[in-house]
Amino acid sequence: MHDEITAALLGALRRSGWSPGRVLLTGWFSFRDGEATAGDVLAERQVSAALTRAGIRHDTAWSPGFRPGALSLETARPEVYDTLLFVCGPVHGPQVAALHARFGSCRRLAAGVSVVDPADPAVTGFHEIVARDGAAAPARHDLAATAPAGPLPPVAAVVLSHGQGEYGARRRHEEANAKITGWLAGKDCARMPADTRLACDDWRLCGTAEQFLALVSRCDLVVTTRLHGLVLALRTGTPVIAVDPVAGGAKVTAQARAVGWPALVNAADLGEEALDHWWRWALSEPGRTAAARHSMG
Repeated sequence: MHDEITAALLGALRRSGWSPGRVLLTGWFSFRDGEATAGDVLAERQVSAALTRAGIRHDTAWSPGFRPGALSLETARPEVYDTLLFVCGPVHGPQVAALHARFGSCRRLAAGVSVVDPADPAVTGFHEIVARDGAAAPARHDLAATAPAGPLPPVAAVVLSHGQGEYGARRRHEEANAKITGWLAGKDCARMPADTRLACDDWRLCGTAEQFLALVSRCDLVVTTRLHGLVLALRTGTPVIAVDPVAGGAKVTAQARAVGWPALVNAADLGEEALDHWWRWALSEPGRTAAARHSMG
């Protein structure tokens, strides 16, 4: 796919013989109270790669909430840069407008953005805009469409229980869930919260058992504290890490033993070492083969 926006951007950067010294690359991912979306980050990667290929020195300003310790708008010194480049998202509102005041000494460009209101000070403050869409702009392919990306990580369905009051003092659900979710936050994977609970009036929940089976069947593995998270994942041939959140073991342990599934962690042994061990196994060929033997598909 032809990247129209970066081609037009490089033309804008060097128009009339002007050559940038150092560029500060910004976007909504730069604002402390903004947000970093997958599209924003891929757009930054695409433009950064284009600048590198063109031999243009540049830095990226990141939100401290997204990448603590990285260069931010607060720590970037305007006098270091002669160009500010804003990529992706809408050029709209006071946060974008404030960039023009802080970096008033820089040439300011925007690329791959949406122009909602051409009269907005956030828009008029740029010297040039290469828009992806807007009132007077032809529609162009978004920057994220052709951005470089690495190998896709595994998709993990996360099926947790928050109830089961019948176990009384033996319940370790809150501690188990906190350890699991804290551990998962550090894994390179796409995390997908899922629930075995069905509903006909909540779009976030499956409405039929078949819908839930379809969901877990498309995942690379399942991490669960629910008996049916274990049973239904294995029914679809999806490897599962089963955690029993009841002290001393209860129905999750009993079911794992009944079906001969080894990837079981009890509440007392729950920690990163045990979870990492079974993560590696579940994603390995032996783990996938073991799960496939349970499949009814």
